[in-house]
Amino acid sequence: MNWIKNFVRPKIRSILGTDKREVPENMWVKDPDSGQMVFYKDLEANQYVMPQSGYHMRMPPEERLKSMFDDGAYEKIAMPQVPADPLKFRDERKYADRIKEARAKNGVDDCIQSGVGEVDGLPVTIAVQDFAFMGGSLGMAAGEAIVTAMRKAVDRKTPFIFFISSGGARMQEGVLSLMQMPRTTVAVQELRAAKLPYVVVLTHPTTGGVTASYAMLGDVHVAEPGALIGFAGQRVIEQTIREKLPEGFQRAEYLEEHGMVDIVVHRHQMRETLSRMVRLLMKAPSREVPSTALVPAEG
Repeated sequence: MNWIKNFVRPKIRSILGTDKREVPENMWVKDPDSGQMVFYKDLEANQYVMPQSGYHMRMPPEERLKSMFDDGAYEKIAMPQVPADPLKFRDERKYADRIKEARAKNGVDDCIQSGVGEVDGLPVTIAVQDFAFMGGSLGMAAGEAIVTAMRKAVDRKTPFIFFISSGGARMQEGVLSLMQMPRTTVAVQELRAAKLPYVVVLTHPTTGGVTASYAMLGDVHVAEPGALIGFAGQRVIEQTIREKLPEGFQRAEYLEEHGMVDIVVHRHQMRETLSRMVRLLMKAPSREVPSTALVPAEG
């Protein structure tokens, strides 16, 4: 127990009569590439991209959704409730305790958040998978959330954009987790049957069973710079084929060169790129930009 933090500080605050909020513990964030320390407010303002190296940090789902929709406004899609611990699973800890802790830490029920709004005036449905919630693992709640969001897109007749980040299936839910792979695949087919675009944005990292299902079923596959994308880990592959893999293997740029990813887009250009993309796929007219040409004065 930290008695200074848990006892002395609250006591001093009560004596001084102040309720001033404490300064965040992580005021500075270290750049994984350059090692430079960046003030967290500057990082937030730069869409969680390191200003010197361009390294793309993980972006919170709420910030991701706000950055995409016009004026940051969107209608949040309510997620259906599912059993929290269907198998009563336990390893070193109870799964029920793990999920409860993850929910308390992240303030959401599971790793998928989605909403419907407009992107440059065009109605779009967007979902985000959050790696911070148990590694973005795919379980029953995530599967239901994905299916619900995709069917909402079908109902509203909007394109569907999915920002994906995951470590794969959630092992604590066993076969119930694996069943979400075909279920989400069927939902993708419903989008396709309705002739609605499905655009996948692969962020760091996207691995495991997610890559083997809905992450690779998009009409267009976009990736953020440096994102790790693959099914099995590099070490497992090397041990299986008994060969050394090339440098940059499973990174977004390497996969773009070899045709697994269509385009790698910097986060600062992501909104503009996706807006043009869905308009093209929906055969919607380009958004008119007011002319800045000078109008001759009369007389």
